[in-house]
Amino acid sequence: MNGPERFESHDGRIPNPRLSVEDGGQPLPEPSPPAPSAPTTASAPLVLEHRVLKSLLGAWALSACSPEEAEAVEAHLGTCGPCAEEALRLRDAVGLLHPAEPLDLDPMLRTRVLEGCLDRRPPRIPVPEWVAPYDAETARLDALLQDIGDSEWHAPVRLRWFDRDGLVSRKTTVAGVLAHLMMVDGLVALALGLDELPPMVEASGHTGGEASGGRPGPAERTEAYWRASHRPPTRAVRRPWRDQTHTLVRTVALEAGSGPEAPAIALGSGSGSGSGSAEGSRGPGRLSVDYGNFELPLRDSMLDRAFECWVHAGDIADAVDYPYDPPAPRHLHHMFDLAARLLPKTLAARRRAGLASPPRRLVAAGTPGRTLRLEVEGAGGGEWLISLDSPGAVASAEHEVAHIALDGVEFSRLAAGHIAPHEAVAGLDGDREAIREVLFAAASLSRM
Repeated sequence: MNGPERFESHDGRIPNPRLSVEDGGQPLPEPSPPAPSAPTTASAPLVLEHRVLKSLLGAWALSACSPEEAEAVEAHLGTCGPCAEEALRLRDAVGLLHPAEPLDLDPMLRTRVLEGCLDRRPPRIPVPEWVAPYDAETARLDALLQDIGDSEWHAPVRLRWFDRDGLVSRKTTVAGVLAHLMMVDGLVALALGLDELPPMVEASGHTGGEASGGRPGPAERTEAYWRASHRPPTRAVRRPWRDQTHTLVRTVALEAGSGPEAPAIALGSGSGSGSGSAEGSRGPGRLSVDYGNFELPLRDSMLDRAFECWVHAGDIADAVDYPYDPPAPRHLHHMFDLAARLLPKTLAARRRAGLASPPRRLVAAGTPGRTLRLEVEGAGGGEWLISLDSPGAVASAEHEVAHIALDGVEFSRLAAGHIAPHEAVAGLDGDREAIREVLFAAASLSRM
């Protein structure tokens, strides 16, 4: 069409379309000037009596006043000293009502509640002190697992440890990590003579009736379980793992309480020797856990299981992007003490394997030898004297040749095999060869 087209009405009821001003060629009308705006006048400040202003201080501290009221209160605070002091106190109180803390419960809440209950009514069968770290860490991990979704059970996790002279890793999932913990805890169950293991543990083919000689270790049991699974582990693994942890704690507590009271684990008070081993004369103190290529007394094994549970709980928390705090300081100190006591034997094993230089001189068992001072700083830390020449030698401050000082978190990462010895941030002083050998021995404490 060329331009507007007129339509004739056939019945007279439909009017013709009207032409716009632009179509008619007529000039556009001049725009009308804007109407003058009314002059704006500044609103007068709100004037309130002193008693009213004082009653508004609470609402002002909570930011609940209207803009006019807030302006009036703030102007008054500049001239009234008592009201200004009261306003500061109220603002501080509001800060206590809204602390800048995460929504998660305090990880020590469970421990404090249990301690409060036990102070009021002592337990009939108490949990030994050397089992408390394992009990606490498995409970913390179980609380973390309760909050993750179905898809997060398949989140990738890389298990890391130190083998011979380098870091190695193995890829799995969150559920696979829990299955690994369950399989290694099963070694403790076998040492306790438990006949009924969780069904998923029996899938590895290792039951309570098997002889201890040549028993597969943690890595072999875990790999056997993973191979036997028809599909990757899912959240269904949580129930048998949880049941097994409860069974272990209950069984050890019953064993420890079945006879005369067993002595507490021989922990260093913060300045102990690294050449000894916790031994007991009765009950669980005489039991040992066979890990395949080495054994640990039951008491040390429970601390070892607590440490690994914390380390792998951190791996799981990283995989699902969730914060996870270290253990309680006194539990952490027990774990550090175990690592320090294992260092002389680990160093001797590395020498037998040709991974460390031979000792400078032979030292008879029970006599002083070269010593390294290990200082772990922070919560749960302390100092330990590490025998360098022989596990049977006596560590002595008079024969100290080297000193290592490092943060507790850094020492934990090193002992867990999450960092290489040369990556550890530590203060070093003295014999460099001795320092290197002890750092490598600390990393060699880790395993799959």
